[in-house]
Amino acid sequence: MSGLVPYLFFPGNAREALSFYHDVFGGDLSLFTYEQFSRTDGPGDAIAHGMLSGVVELFGSDAGPDQDAVHIVGATFSLLGTAEPAVLQQWFAQLSEGGANIDPLQKRPWGDFDGQVTDRYGIRWLIGYQEE
Repeated sequence: MSGLVPYLFFPGNAREALSFYHDVFGGDLSLFTYEQFSRTDGPGDAIAHGMLSGVVELFGSDAGPDQDAVHIVGATFSLLGTAEPAVLQQWFAQLSEGGANIDPLQKRPWGDFDGQVTDRYGIRWLIGYQEE
């Protein structure tokens, strides 16, 4: 692990969401079920812990009975300069599918490119780069 890693609690669709992020960002995805963790507070096939590792790192699980599902307000996940411009453009397009393009990825008056998107799971992303 390289630092701050978001841990998201999903409302029963952690496998789907983490698989989506794996498709977008690549890397390695590990999923562990409630049954594998000997948890009895939900369905055995629910995700007790999921981990996406790579350029973008995320942890997640299906929310337990005492946990709220993810609902982030007043924050965004920043991927400024995290990869080459072509990769960042691809990530922006993929995250936009089924989500909401808040501010198109475009060149700004100060010369950098950035944009914001809220993906299909309600996570808001800021993606950008400097022109080469």
